[in-house]
Amino acid sequence: MPRRRAMQRRSLSSVSQTMNDVQGFGRFEGKIHILPIRVYYEDTDLSGIVYHANYLRFMERGRSEFFRCAGIARLAATEGEEPWAWTLRKASLEYLKPARVDDLIEVHTSAIGLTGVRMIADQKIYCSGQLLTRGGVEACVITLSGKPKRIPADMHEKLAPLVFEN
Repeated sequence: MPRRRAMQRRSLSSVSQTMNDVQGFGRFEGKIHILPIRVYYEDTDLSGIVYHANYLRFMERGRSEFFRCAGIARLAATEGEEPWAWTLRKASLEYLKPARVDDLIEVHTSAIGLTGVRMIADQKIYCSGQLLTRGGVEACVITLSGKPKRIPADMHEKLAPLVFEN
């Protein structure tokens, strides 16, 4: 019995270690990050069509995983002398076709602009290769008191190679 407990402890610690090592979900194809998402009943309205505001949530997940897969684990620093966080300055959406319950959709995120203070991202949601929704955001870093702040240099260095040149 003691040997069995030791094996269970080892296996639990390896699961915990593996979970802590996770960098991001989804994948990059070139400079485009692709995040698969299953549409659940909770994402839809009574008709089984995705509720319009949930496309913004799907796109937020896509951007968050874009950052994680780029090697950026934290999107805010709430401790220290000057706490800061990423926020959206602009967002736009165009709905073309609806996603429905049980669909497997893909959120495609591309960085199309990067300056010292903001990143512009183009996002598209597909289902079975068909474009459903497209949108764009302008994201920036602000202090928790609301003042603009430069993107931290280490983040900028990780994002710069992923930006599409116009």
